[in-house]
Amino acid sequence: MNRICLSLPTNRACPATITAIHREAVHAATHLGADVQLLILDSCEDRTRAEHARVAAALPRAANVTVHHLGEQPQRAFLRHVIRRAGPPDPDRLLGLLLPSGVSYGSCTDRAFLLAAALGCHSVHRRDSDSTYQLLGSEPVFPVHHELPWLGRPAAEASAAVTRTDLDPAHAHRPVSMAGASFIGELSVDIGEIRRLDEDLYHEVVGLWAPADRPARAKRQLVEESFTGAGTEPFTGDRSTLTLVDPMRVDMCNIAFHHDVYDRVPLPPATDTIGSDYFLIHLVHDATLPGILHNRHIENFYTPERRTDAGFLAYQTRFVKFLLSMLYFHHVYDRMATEGARLLDDRQHVRADRIVEFLRESTGLDHAENVWRLDRLDTAYRKLGGRYEEFAERLTARRTRLLAEARRDIEDFALLTEAWPALVDAARYTVPGHEDR
Repeated sequence: MNRICLSLPTNRACPATITAIHREAVHAATHLGADVQLLILDSCEDRTRAEHARVAAALPRAANVTVHHLGEQPQRAFLRHVIRRAGPPDPDRLLGLLLPSGVSYGSCTDRAFLLAAALGCHSVHRRDSDSTYQLLGSEPVFPVHHELPWLGRPAAEASAAVTRTDLDPAHAHRPVSMAGASFIGELSVDIGEIRRLDEDLYHEVVGLWAPADRPARAKRQLVEESFTGAGTEPFTGDRSTLTLVDPMRVDMCNIAFHHDVYDRVPLPPATDTIGSDYFLIHLVHDATLPGILHNRHIENFYTPERRTDAGFLAYQTRFVKFLLSMLYFHHVYDRMATEGARLLDDRQHVRADRIVEFLRESTGLDHAENVWRLDRLDTAYRKLGGRYEEFAERLTARRTRLLAEARRDIEDFALLTEAWPALVDAARYTVPGHEDR
């Protein structure tokens, strides 16, 4: 029986999402023959976490579905044990990267990867707490329908089960390493207000995530596609393609990876940075590992916290840090694209040492491009006025720190990637909740 980890990381109240994802777990167990380890990684404050625990405990029992609801204290105990067993040279730093005090989209998923290894899972399927499933009639549209059973199997075997195949026959012997779709509804990045206030400034600001030397026409096309997901068209029927999945067509709220990918390379542990969890999508594509792109899109929505002043400041900071991170990631992505299938060893496994090499190369880049990005952001936000102008003042005071953090985030990612194989091996011998036995 295929054991999978259906993972929901959260730092916000989401009892309805917990109930909904449990229904997907039951669907996977009942209709797809999976042994589902439903993993809720809860970083909420005490009252919300207690409510989540009550909801999780009240979920109806189902054959081959096991629910794990872990707050940060048991997560920390698990990580400490894994790190101690792995024996890296700087254990406290690694613990801080895997369970930081700030919000880290990459770190929360890295914890899911390690816990999946501990639970003996063959794949991780991630959902988000600010999204829900579409309905077809009255029935939820579950992405796991396309994520199983092909992950890890040769792409040639999956070709008969998809709507179409757009894959070079030279890649057909490689394993299906990822399955995913996107979202409909709200923009994935909360910057729609900028577009409503000033369309031209929106294009200028969003275009800053492209390489600085990208032609204007290409930047405009990138802006039009960015953060919009699959638009607003609701699900009416299944479509799926076996392909090298374009990273622009999938989202981390609706993704599944085979363990051969995440056993070798983690996600960036950067804090307070959107997009820090998308690295493996690029890696799978550039390494010419096949994937399944489907249309069971998640429905994205905004939680009330984003509309508060504190939520606005936090999210705009994450967006700015994402823009600054791209100086380094564009270099790494270019190197990965050039390397192509050479990123794989003779067993079709990703060569993590090459990724570390590219990351360390990128830290030597001149940060003048990021200074330019901050200058452009400062001008744009001041033109928008109001709370955007106030945010620009905060950026001015933090410029030096933000520039340094962007480079240090890449250094941290390289460090974690070097230590990662030993951490995964150690996790396989650690039973969550039984670390001290």
